[in-house]
Amino acid sequence: MRAALSDGAEEYLSWLAVERGRSQNTLVAYRRDLAAWEAWAAEAGIDPPGASAGDLERYLDGLRAAGRTPASMARTITTLRGVYRFLVDEGSLQADPTLDLQSPRMPRRLPKALDEAQTARLLDSVTGDGPFDLRDRALLELLYATGARISEIVGLSLLDLRDDDGLLRVFGKGSKERLVPLGSVARHAVDAWLSPLGRPLVVPDRWASRDDEEAVFLNRRGARLSRQGAWAVLKRRADRVGLAAVVSPHVLRHSCASHMLAHGADIRIVQELLGHASITTTQLYTRLSAEHLRASYELAHPRAGGHQAR
Repeated sequence: MRAALSDGAEEYLSWLAVERGRSQNTLVAYRRDLAAWEAWAAEAGIDPPGASAGDLERYLDGLRAAGRTPASMARTITTLRGVYRFLVDEGSLQADPTLDLQSPRMPRRLPKALDEAQTARLLDSVTGDGPFDLRDRALLELLYATGARISEIVGLSLLDLRDDDGLLRVFGKGSKERLVPLGSVARHAVDAWLSPLGRPLVVPDRWASRDDEEAVFLNRRGARLSRQGAWAVLKRRADRVGLAAVVSPHVLRHSCASHMLAHGADIRIVQELLGHASITTTQLYTRLSAEHLRASYELAHPRAGGHQAR
């Protein structure tokens, strides 16, 4: 059951969905943050639209004392800023009480990525000719070949597979469309899944919805494979080759970008491939590749410290 929110908060979430095209996952997270804030305000006898800056600071101090992580605090503050800015813009409030809220400084963490040997071990382990073997192989090959998010891959429809130019159409954050190329290995894996030995064997007697009928990837019930289902596939396959501890939903996306940059790809091309709005995000992978280069240099060069002089 969805948490009941104030009218202003509900209008804000509707605006995010319709006008800003925010993903369902983002909307769920914002709703959770707003519900927690409004529940606290109700217990404190505060009307959320009339909250002061001091009220908000007391609420945030309580979250910090409860051990909230900097990432969680940053998202909560972003949510609160968003809803109050919206209410001011709509004319429901005269002043924004969140103007002086300070977000915690977030460390610039490098994305996790498999090395090329680990990636090959994971992908090459998906053997077998059963329909779900073919599906899992196509799923993992697509994730690595395109650098797409899991949500983008499970959101693919058959019409997104462009046979004429070897490109795949994906829809990223905010329903923004982009075209990404398919390598030959991924293309063969997808073709095998769509062959009579793959997807057609999973098709139900009767489709539950038009969305399921158009889906590229299906689950065992013949419905569109969910993001959670795809993550379970990746985790299960990684576990079989001893990589479960280093695999996350984004790991093949990170690996794709890091490996391309390590082999000389232009950063702007990688930015376009991944659908990053800002090149600053893509530059994290450049730093990762540079660290890999330095580590390799130190191990290989006679005077870099990795070898003793003879």
